[in-house]
Amino acid sequence: MERVNEPAPEPATVDRLQEEVGRVMEQARELQEFGSSLLWKISNEEQSLRQNAISLESSIRRVRSTITSLVAQKHLGRGLASKYEDDLQRAICIIAEGDAAAFLPAKYQGRFLRKFLGPINVRASRKEVQLKVKEEYNSYRDRTALLFLLFPLTLLVLRSWIWDGCLPAFPVQLYQAWLLFLYTGLAMRENILRANGSDIRPWWVHHHYCAIAMALISITREIEGQPNCAQKQKGVELFLQWAMMQGVVMLLQNRYQRQRLYTRIALGKANRMDVVWGEASGVDGQLWILCPIFFLMQGFEAYVGVLFLKSAFTGIVSTWQVICCGILLVVMAIGNFINTIQSLMTKSRIKAKMKGTKSKKESD
Repeated sequence: MERVNEPAPEPATVDRLQEEVGRVMEQARELQEFGSSLLWKISNEEQSLRQNAISLESSIRRVRSTITSLVAQKHLGRGLASKYEDDLQRAICIIAEGDAAAFLPAKYQGRFLRKFLGPINVRASRKEVQLKVKEEYNSYRDRTALLFLLFPLTLLVLRSWIWDGCLPAFPVQLYQAWLLFLYTGLAMRENILRANGSDIRPWWVHHHYCAIAMALISITREIEGQPNCAQKQKGVELFLQWAMMQGVVMLLQNRYQRQRLYTRIALGKANRMDVVWGEASGVDGQLWILCPIFFLMQGFEAYVGVLFLKSAFTGIVSTWQVICCGILLVVMAIGNFINTIQSLMTKSRIKAKMKGTKSKKESD
């Protein structure tokens, strides 16, 4: 096949192409220099803002210490001291709620995050990014709450209809693997939220550490079958029933308490990074419904843990996994109960203080 020679480009075209390439290279160098200069300037300004934020935090601590000292020496009245404290608290909220929060010293992120993510800073520098992290956490809870209810329900239904009242090992271990994934995801998200200013109580994070340990131990446990399957699997059956109840509670929390949280944020009574993961964060009418359910759940959880321990010590299912799971269930139930009581007491004190402030303003 005869090869057709391509026509040589005209000299004018080559000159224009050379000029275009040179112009592109010059623009790239200028953009690089401008970007480097801008980043250097931003870095210096950020450093100055961080120093100002640290200085302001120190000033607030110093003023609070002075107020406490003057009140102790009776040089300052409690009413005026309370007013000053409220002003200081508002100043703290202005800093924490605004864009200046990004320049505050990073909080300790804990060993859990460092083990999974390494020594990186997970604090978002922009408020909209922090809020996006919180919304993703809420969406994660919404998705998992329904599965928390349906997964054990499916196992119990299949146990009665297909498996002749005796659960196979693999489906239960698959469920425990899902719980391990769920609680690990919750713990990671909650640690990140706490690093970004959320008010999640430390116990709820520790509770999920216990749940992670329990799920990991349960995966290694051999599920006993026939003979006497019903007696050997009584603890597993009750645990699945408890998990279904927990799924209902999570749905109730997501449905009712989040609406109250948005209202509190709009009224300025809660941080925009606060989340619903307590057992006493609803309004009074909701608490009358939710608190009995919470206490019932905690009692049932403790009962399942005691049943695990009893079955281990009486020789029905005497494995170390059953003993560890029983201990963890009892510990989590007691911790949940104590934390619920503390939350209710804190809510009561805040409510009493608000009533006192309101009556004082009315009298003035």
